[in-house]
Amino acid sequence: MKKTTSIQRSALVLHSAQAMFNLVNDIEAYPQYMDGCIGAEVISRNEKEIIARLDLRKAGISHSFTTRNHLSAPQLVEMTLLDGPFSYFQGVWQFKMLQENASKVSLDLEFAFKSGVLNKAAGKLFTRVADNLVAALVQRADAILPSANR
Repeated sequence: MKKTTSIQRSALVLHSAQAMFNLVNDIEAYPQYMDGCIGAEVISRNEKEIIARLDLRKAGISHSFTTRNHLSAPQLVEMTLLDGPFSYFQGVWQFKMLQENASKVSLDLEFAFKSGVLNKAAGKLFTRVADNLVAALVQRADAILPSANR
């Protein structure tokens, strides 16, 4: 099996686990605040799962991928690949309530790209975007969600 890249990021936020869960699942808004994300489309949605496509572009490199996101509100979003330049992809968002208006948000991603020069460049792009996902989400939450400290 090809070497996979793992990214683990977490943050403590002054927002409820439910509010952060909802923000992660507001996929259509990603291009507004996620660096490198130029498009997002929800293909289907129900209370148990979302199938969505993200379009990423940076430094002239672009790629799209589609995931099935299994929802366990408000604690968990499990992502599996349906289509894209990955040979392997698995991701989990976790939301742990600490207090009424405080939670821990975690993102664990593991992925490998199909071989080829283009996919190697796409891999670097995706790694950069993924590396900043939690920070971008926290900034978005602080900008649009009511906070207990305001």
